[in-house]
Amino acid sequence: MHTPSARHPDDDALGPVTVYWLCFLALVVGVVTGLGAVVFRGLIGLVHNSFFLGKFSFAYDASQFTPASPWGALVIVVPVVGGVVVTWLVSTFAQEAKGHGVPEVMDAIYYRRGVIRPVVAVVKSIASAFAIGSGAAVGREGPIIQIGSALGSTLGQLVRMTAGQRITLVAAGAGAGIAATFNTPIGGVLFATELMMPEISVNTFLPVAISTGTATFIGRLFFGAAPAFFVPAQLGAIPNEPGSAFTLLLYALLGAVTGAAAALLARALHWAEDAFERVRGRYLRHALGMLLVGISMYLLQRYAGHYFIEGVGYATIQATLYGQLQGGLFLLLLGACKTFATSVSLGSGSSGGVFSPSLFIGATLGASFASAITTALPGAPVSGPAFAMVGMGAMVGGGTGAAMTAVAMIFEMTRDYDIVLPMIIAVAFSLGVRRMLSPESIYTLKLVRRGHPIPNALHANMFLVQNAGQVMETDVLILDARAQFRAALSHAAEPAFRHIVVTRNSEIYGVLRINTGLRRAVSHGAPDITLGALAQRNFIVVRENEAVFGVISRLWKERAVMAVVVQQSSRDDMVRVIGVIAKEHIAEAVASTIRIFPGHAEARPRRGGVAHGSDQTAAKTDRDDEAGA
Repeated sequence: MHTPSARHPDDDALGPVTVYWLCFLALVVGVVTGLGAVVFRGLIGLVHNSFFLGKFSFAYDASQFTPASPWGALVIVVPVVGGVVVTWLVSTFAQEAKGHGVPEVMDAIYYRRGVIRPVVAVVKSIASAFAIGSGAAVGREGPIIQIGSALGSTLGQLVRMTAGQRITLVAAGAGAGIAATFNTPIGGVLFATELMMPEISVNTFLPVAISTGTATFIGRLFFGAAPAFFVPAQLGAIPNEPGSAFTLLLYALLGAVTGAAAALLARALHWAEDAFERVRGRYLRHALGMLLVGISMYLLQRYAGHYFIEGVGYATIQATLYGQLQGGLFLLLLGACKTFATSVSLGSGSSGGVFSPSLFIGATLGASFASAITTALPGAPVSGPAFAMVGMGAMVGGGTGAAMTAVAMIFEMTRDYDIVLPMIIAVAFSLGVRRMLSPESIYTLKLVRRGHPIPNALHANMFLVQNAGQVMETDVLILDARAQFRAALSHAAEPAFRHIVVTRNSEIYGVLRINTGLRRAVSHGAPDITLGALAQRNFIVVRENEAVFGVISRLWKERAVMAVVVQQSSRDDMVRVIGVIAKEHIAEAVASTIRIFPGHAEARPRRGGVAHGSDQTAAKTDRDDEAGA
């Protein structure tokens, strides 16, 4: 396992490919991912028709309710049979295919330098098709994201490139997957930008945009250009009058409610996972979970007329958006049943996403909320379908932490621009409430539990625009190499450690960092040892106007411990040492620029002792003080 800062010799020896070549590779990723989405949806249709209806057919419209199965009550065991197949595939070929996929992609980006095994794409496709097709209450977007990312990573490993460029292809595959699945090119780009890309620039954005656009085009060739959901015209329209402020206030209140529901879903997934871990045997564990899903699904069909919670659940979402499902308590029951079924499915070992279940829960919760408002305040300006649509975005934005993605995707999935304003308000409140109740999103909570925290915010590297003169330490001693170390201690009494530039024949010979550990070691060793004998020779010389990013690059390439900053006199061309830059000075420069952002307060150790990068740097500095120069 590679840590975020670990070096991989093979990658470090490679130079970057040109941005044109990277864009071409992203185009290939988009084409293959788009075709992969078509094949994946066909597999889901085949499994679903075979398991539920007993017929061989790839045709399957998830927005239409599944008719009652000819198996009768035996339909309860259909998810169990699918679960056995999923467990065998995951256990035999790729453990990474278990779960909802996105955390595994984020883990590969931040902790494995974008390396995902090629077999994951194949196993994830088949396992998730069996899971969704047999009734597991999971979504198809998580699998296709992981499939597209695995394809991008595979291409990034076949073509020699840097780890950063391979990560760009991973993000491009993720964006392409979600765009092809939902016909949402803008949402795909924003998803990759908000959740997948550690660095955003023209060189990273262009490949993601090309891959996402290409995958969308491929998807439209097979699925058509229609939006994912159909809604009545002007469903979210709000009159331009002062009284509309009350309606927006209700949307904000809905956002707060969905934020609490998003926190509950995130926690429920891990409560279920912990509970099923107590069951011995992965086959028995998953079979038990799928049996509970099968029973819930059958009871709903028996007493309410449809399976409702099986699979992706788009039929229930579509019916809710058209106002075909009535009754606030019934809608609330459906949301609770989907939360239970999704938690049990993924907690017991299924393979699928949480995006679609979040849409389902948000839609039913929004419509139920609107029903409660109209019951308490007859004549209130609320619409059940409109609140359902806003609830979808609020649930997704609050649960995943991708606020812009949620707003853009719901707009693209419904093509209703009027809904954007209330959606922005509801998503903001949902995200705020969820973060108060659960600081981690539904994606990052799983990684934090395994000791792999992901940054909550991306900051511009403002420290890189500074020059060496702004970052350097000026309290530096310049002493001859023949001077004894013991004599130098009289100059370095305070502070606890000092930096010394050692010269020989008026030229820079080496550098030395006097700290507590070095003082103690020399005091018990040779008392007459000279500075020249202790000086470290792996240093670089930089000028005071040199940019910090250049200094950092040279320090890393030359494995130097310190940079000596010099100033050249215009009169006699003499070089004068004016300061030094060590690793702790760079860390301080980074911290000083991050501190101005609101998110800097979150960069603290998580519960369980997991530290962010700044904490790890500080800890390392303390250890260095004791270990010597």
